[in-house]
Amino acid sequence: MASVTITNILEKMTGKDKDYRYMATSDLLNELSKESFKVESDLEIKLSNTVLQQLDDAAGDVSGLAVKCLAPLVKKVSEDRVLEMVDKLCSRLLHGKDQHRDVASIALKTIVAEVSNMSVAQRVIVTLSPQLVKGITSPGMSTEIKCECLDILCDVLHRFGNLMASDHQTLLASLLSQLGASQASVRKKSISCLASLASSLSDDLLAKATIEVVHLLQNKGLKPEMTRTNIQMIGALSRSVGYRFGPHLSDCIPLLIGYCKNASEVDEELREYSLQALESFMLRCPRDITMYCDVILNLSLEYLSYDPNFTDNMEEDTDYEFQEEDEDDDSTDEYSDDEDISWKVRRAAAKCLSAIIVSRPEMLSKLYVEACPKLIERFKEREENVKMDVFNAFIELLRQTGNVTKGQSEIKELSPLWLLKNEVPKIVRSLNRQLREKSIKTKVGAFSVLKELVVVLPNCLDDHIGSLVPGIEKALNDKSSTSNLKIEALTFTRLVMASHSPSVFHPHINSLSSPVLAAVSERYYKVTAEALRVCGELVRVVRPSFEVCAFDFKPYVHPIYNAILGRLANQDQDQEVKECAISCMGLVVSTFGDNLQTELSTCLPLLVDRMGNEITRLTAVKAFSIIACSPLKIDLSCVLEHVFAELTAFLRKANRALRQASLGTLNSLIVAYGDRISSSIYEVIIAELSTLISDSDLHMTALALELCCTMMANRKSSQNVGFAVRTKVLPQALILVRSSLLQGQALQALQCFFEALVCSANTSFDTLLDSLLSSAKPSPQSGGLAKQALYSVAQCVAVLCLAAGDRKCDITVGMLMDILKDDSSTNSAKQHLALLCLGEIGRRRDLSSHANVENIVIESFQSPFEEIKSAASYALGNIAVGNLSKYLPFILDQIDNQQKKQYLLLHSLKEVIARQTVDITGQAELEDRNVEKILKLLFTHCESEEEGVRNVVAECLGKIALIEPKKLIPALKMRTSSTTAFTRATVVIAVKYSIVERPEKIDEFLYPSISSFLMLIKDDDRHVRRAAVLALSTAAHNKPNLIKGLLPELLPLLYDQTVVKQEMIRTVDLGPFKHVVDDGLELRKAAFECVDTLLDSCLDQVNPSSFIVPYLKSGLDDHYDVKMPCHLILSKLAEKCPSAVLAVLDSLVDPLEKTINHKPKQDAVKQEVDRNEDMIRSALRAIASLNHISGGECSPKFKMLMMSITKNPILAEKYNAVRHE
Repeated sequence: MASVTITNILEKMTGKDKDYRYMATSDLLNELSKESFKVESDLEIKLSNTVLQQLDDAAGDVSGLAVKCLAPLVKKVSEDRVLEMVDKLCSRLLHGKDQHRDVASIALKTIVAEVSNMSVAQRVIVTLSPQLVKGITSPGMSTEIKCECLDILCDVLHRFGNLMASDHQTLLASLLSQLGASQASVRKKSISCLASLASSLSDDLLAKATIEVVHLLQNKGLKPEMTRTNIQMIGALSRSVGYRFGPHLSDCIPLLIGYCKNASEVDEELREYSLQALESFMLRCPRDITMYCDVILNLSLEYLSYDPNFTDNMEEDTDYEFQEEDEDDDSTDEYSDDEDISWKVRRAAAKCLSAIIVSRPEMLSKLYVEACPKLIERFKEREENVKMDVFNAFIELLRQTGNVTKGQSEIKELSPLWLLKNEVPKIVRSLNRQLREKSIKTKVGAFSVLKELVVVLPNCLDDHIGSLVPGIEKALNDKSSTSNLKIEALTFTRLVMASHSPSVFHPHINSLSSPVLAAVSERYYKVTAEALRVCGELVRVVRPSFEVCAFDFKPYVHPIYNAILGRLANQDQDQEVKECAISCMGLVVSTFGDNLQTELSTCLPLLVDRMGNEITRLTAVKAFSIIACSPLKIDLSCVLEHVFAELTAFLRKANRALRQASLGTLNSLIVAYGDRISSSIYEVIIAELSTLISDSDLHMTALALELCCTMMANRKSSQNVGFAVRTKVLPQALILVRSSLLQGQALQALQCFFEALVCSANTSFDTLLDSLLSSAKPSPQSGGLAKQALYSVAQCVAVLCLAAGDRKCDITVGMLMDILKDDSSTNSAKQHLALLCLGEIGRRRDLSSHANVENIVIESFQSPFEEIKSAASYALGNIAVGNLSKYLPFILDQIDNQQKKQYLLLHSLKEVIARQTVDITGQAELEDRNVEKILKLLFTHCESEEEGVRNVVAECLGKIALIEPKKLIPALKMRTSSTTAFTRATVVIAVKYSIVERPEKIDEFLYPSISSFLMLIKDDDRHVRRAAVLALSTAAHNKPNLIKGLLPELLPLLYDQTVVKQEMIRTVDLGPFKHVVDDGLELRKAAFECVDTLLDSCLDQVNPSSFIVPYLKSGLDDHYDVKMPCHLILSKLAEKCPSAVLAVLDSLVDPLEKTINHKPKQDAVKQEVDRNEDMIRSALRAIASLNHISGGECSPKFKMLMMSITKNPILAEKYNAVRHE
């Protein structure tokens, strides 16, 4: 049936009527596009011939459709038919009439683009390539034919260059010969073709091509246009092959710099192409170009202001008053010369400078000294396109500053941020001039720079707001302003208001508020939405606090309210505007509610109405949360019941964000208006929130429990609320407390819940305690509780006891002590829980009134069960926290006298020290008592043979160092030269524990001494080296400024720890078989993890190019434990330093390919199989990151790797899964 249909269509396609031919060709296209289309072999010939015939149809729309038919036809007919079509089309291209040449060219490009089968592609290339080369090189061929052949060859090489290896030499010779062609179009297309060919050339052929082009460049007798072509060729080669061009830079760069400096004034394009090539080198060859960076930087800065035909006499730094704007605008148009193309040189210089900024974070301080002033000066650039590139280069400088200084709170002298801060006055002065220009594009660019400046350096414009306000006003008020300019101006206004003190805006509120409120009424929704966001910040600025303020905000209340109300009441508008209007109205009501008493009855029902709309309800819920939290106690009586009804209903919705927001808003409303709500509404809320309590969503659980506590606190006298909580929520809470996942906010909320429950009316403490203790009993189905769950139960028991009062608490402690006195070893679970409960209660309350509690606990150290010993150690330490004066001397005495129990007793001491160093009160208590004795004892145990003891000692020393740095740091430093390796390792780990994120008084003592500890990274003992690596990693994460000055010396030593050392690998003879032990594995893993941390905090100090090869490359081929952090590092480098990764991409492919194709042994256990799967997924994540790098296609090996992944169904599925994680 299909054959009959096709035959009929083909007959109509050859008819005389143009419309019939068009309809028939359209029908054929529809048939070919069907998946089920199949055609008999004898009909294939007729079909392909007819389509080819239609390509020459006199009617352009018919031949256009015929070209479209080729795309599906190529996939539906046999290889022979495809080759036949290619041959005929080539003949038409080379020998056909002029009017048919374009269509033949388009048809051939379509076939090349659609061939996906590699065997077909190979045969097409064999047919097509020689004919294209003939078309390019034959002397009699016209320029048009040469250009068409070069275009098609470019497409062929781009898609199938790797399949044409045998033809590479011929193609290279043919194309290089065309670089000397007299026609500019042929030379231009030859450059594109050579660039496509270069990505698949071998290193030898690439070197041959480069040497030939360089040789031509060295010939000073060439015509200028030929020299320009060769320079373009050099740039195109480097863009195409990337890092592979690195070895040829030493030949090219001096030539390019020479041409740049020595070119005549009329040959600006020569300078432009030279700078473009240098830009490409900077981005593509970061390793090999390092030695030329300074020279290229100076060259870029020199030509950034290159303008031989124009002298600017307006360079003084004085700021003009706004009234002079017309004069300024006229002065910018004084000079004009259509033949002046020096702007191209300046644009190329700006882009080259931008490439240096992006690719060399380590040069940031130098760039601020040398490039920043020059860029600011060039903001006055008279050519608009060049000015945009100058702005973009400066924005890149700001972004790089943000990347390098991320997480740094203090601005150190001569740091990039300090240097930037000093330039702010000049930046603002220069940008203010740009904001007075007539050009919209210029003003948009100026606001973009200001936006980035505020993001990187908040609070930097405190002294300059007044000078910027006129520019903002003009951008918003000027009738010629575009929507894009208004959005940029509004976004900057919002960012600057959010990041600066409100008081700096108060003198200018009158000037700013009018244009912003006018923008709320704009027709374009994006302008309106941004104006509403600015209004939100304006509300905060106008009334920053609810105390009496010198600034009178009242005149602005009603204008802001009316502007927002107009948008809130309008239903027929974009969703973004609706959401912004709702959020903004919430802020207005919460901030100005006391001045809007009569208006509340209008706007509050509107907000409630928006809660009923699925699109806007989440935003409306958040708005009511803001209103409820207002200290003004806004009168919500007109909508309160309705709001509670809506919020309660939302707790049943599937939308998680909506449920979370509803819980938070209900909590805020009950805190503020709980006395106005009936208990029946509370009962409905309790019934709904009880279903949200489970360990599958701990954040939601925490919010639900917090809401429950709030309700119990507000309704202590209501028996119905207490009953509802006990019947609906308590059973869920008792299930939750058994979860091993319970932690953090959810655990805190659960403790508060039990505390609130025992305090509420008619809730029995004894019943609650029994329920909690029963929940910890092992069940026949699931066995005993996880360790974490027992800790959760113990904390809840302790909170419950303290809330119930002293008498109940004492009875409970007595009961727990009785459990411990019971010698029965069958009750180990009960004893375990009793110890944990005693510890938690003892930490919160002094247990010295219970005689011998410490001795009863220490008896459990004799238990045969490890978990009982650990719990007893934990309990003893926590009991000591409750009464240091009594129990700490007891623990210290036991450590001295009980050698066998030392490890457990040290853990108890660690608990004491860890708890006491958390707050200032605890530190004061510990300072005055026994510190000398503790230190003497800890230093004695530094040399212990047991690693566990040394780790505990190190943690204790680190925590004490936070309290007594003046005493501890010198003592630790002295022991770095100890003859015992264990002591040296212990003191370094102690320092690691003393480096915490928050500022501490230890910092000033640690800064001058840190090198003594970290330089142990070159110690002879591997344990000491690993300790130093771990300390360096902690410092890099918590306090990077401590180590930045040491990194030039430390990094080579750290990189050395990543290398596999054969002397650390030993073979253990186990009789029937031998086992290889790698003692350096943990050290290598720690070293790579340290590098990973350094990439986050000290990127400007790390030179990625020297690390990736050989160190990262070696790690990618190492043990499983090392490969995993290496994959993470590679992904991070691909994002942060793509040019450095591109430079060595080929060399990274082999270890990655080996990893993804690794198969475990047939007798491997499940754990090994799972580990291998994790490793493959990890490698695929790294490959996905590499695939995002622009220019990755330059690596033939990486392209082959990607092809092998897509061809392998299993790997392709895993790759797609990790890409969408």
